[in-house]
Amino acid sequence: MTPWPPVLPAKLHPIVRAFLDTPGAVAETLATFGSPVHLVFPQVYAENLARLRSPLRRSLPGHRICYAHKVNQSRAFVRTAERAGVAIDVASPHELSSASSAGFDRARIEVTGPKGEAFLRDLVARRVTINVDNLWELGRIAELADEHAEIPVLLRVSGFDPGQVSRFGVPLAYVEQAFDLLSAQRGRIDFRGFAFHLDSGDLGERVRAIDACLRLIERAYDRGLAPSVLDIGGGFRQVFTADAERFDAYVLALRESLLGRGEPMSWGSNTFGYHVAGGAVHGTPVFHKYANTVSADRMLTDLLGAPLERHGGRTVAQVVGDNLLEMWLEPGKALVDHAGVTLATVEFVKEISDGSVLVHVDLSRDAVTPADQEVMVDPILPPRAGAGPVGVYFAGRLCLERDLITNHKVWLPARPEPGDPVVFPNTAAYHMDLSAATASMHPVLPKLAVTQASDGFRVVRDADYEPDFPGESSWPRDRAPSPVRSIEGF
Repeated sequence: MTPWPPVLPAKLHPIVRAFLDTPGAVAETLATFGSPVHLVFPQVYAENLARLRSPLRRSLPGHRICYAHKVNQSRAFVRTAERAGVAIDVASPHELSSASSAGFDRARIEVTGPKGEAFLRDLVARRVTINVDNLWELGRIAELADEHAEIPVLLRVSGFDPGQVSRFGVPLAYVEQAFDLLSAQRGRIDFRGFAFHLDSGDLGERVRAIDACLRLIERAYDRGLAPSVLDIGGGFRQVFTADAERFDAYVLALRESLLGRGEPMSWGSNTFGYHVAGGAVHGTPVFHKYANTVSADRMLTDLLGAPLERHGGRTVAQVVGDNLLEMWLEPGKALVDHAGVTLATVEFVKEISDGSVLVHVDLSRDAVTPADQEVMVDPILPPRAGAGPVGVYFAGRLCLERDLITNHKVWLPARPEPGDPVVFPNTAAYHMDLSAATASMHPVLPKLAVTQASDGFRVVRDADYEPDFPGESSWPRDRAPSPVRSIEGF
């Protein structure tokens, strides 16, 4: 039987949990800096980085981690990455400027994504590594570069599965044209290797892409080229849920409600990507990634240890290492997983004509929700005595009917009250920055960096944060909550 009420408990990092459990920490932060606000936790970022480095250092000496800047605009994260000695992946002039101002030199900057004429000119002048998206870019780099410039270039390829068409990268069928140009422009272009990025967490797909790139490397050597880099991109998953069984139970109850069984659990006619036909629920929900329970470092470990049939069953790490190749990664979500939360405040609570309860908060949906995804973890509110549980929908501050923070029903122990703080967990990966709206002249939410020390927590504006290594990545995970001040609150 499905547990009632169905809930979606979020997984929280111990440092984040300690901050939320510290008496007065949330209330003081909101009183000092205003509401709503994003909080980022650089120490959690540093721990995530250390976990990703571990399997690489164990099995693959030649590697490079490039932090995918686009996942979050936080300067604290960029400064933490720079101080930790990794590289950075940028995808726009503004991200490039951010990386440079944070201390990254050209040797540690890789530029990905489609690029226009003006951006390419700047990149060639800076001589940073360019991850080429298409043949036009490659041709323009050759035309813009001086005769002996040797602009470092990776060639992004796509089309490993004929049934999946991608707008990014050079299709495999066009790689020979790229070889022709690279061979003719050796002085102007330093061809470093191949790159790909998959939107899938499937191990088999990634292994097939790696094997296809290894074939391309062999073909490149036949053409007199000498690639040494295999860039496998990012796409490593996050772990949102603290209880996979409760997540499955919630989804089961939601599917039942779409069939008219039990209490309604979705706002309006929202089906979250499902469709009902023949008395059954079909399709794939838009929130499917929230069910993942495999951590990024586990995914990477499995990938490095995966056998390659064409290479006699030797593992990916063995083949890459034996051929003196350097593996590059471009993690974004994996590095900021659990490293950010968003604080808001309840403005009012109302009951509408069908009996639904709306909890109105002082931010809009896209400040905590990436694109069209439904975020399937519960917001966190302070404990409050009440008859509960009460099922509610969280509503945002725009004037559109669809501007609900949660289109799925959230069960709370008690009905919230105006002024209650609300914590939206694990929002650092795209949630904060992918589509933050400025409609109605609402400003973009500010960011604060939170760090934990032996005597409590320190909260500073994101722009003012400076890392304090080596301690950043070594805080005990079981440290007890330590108070900031004795202010009653969350």
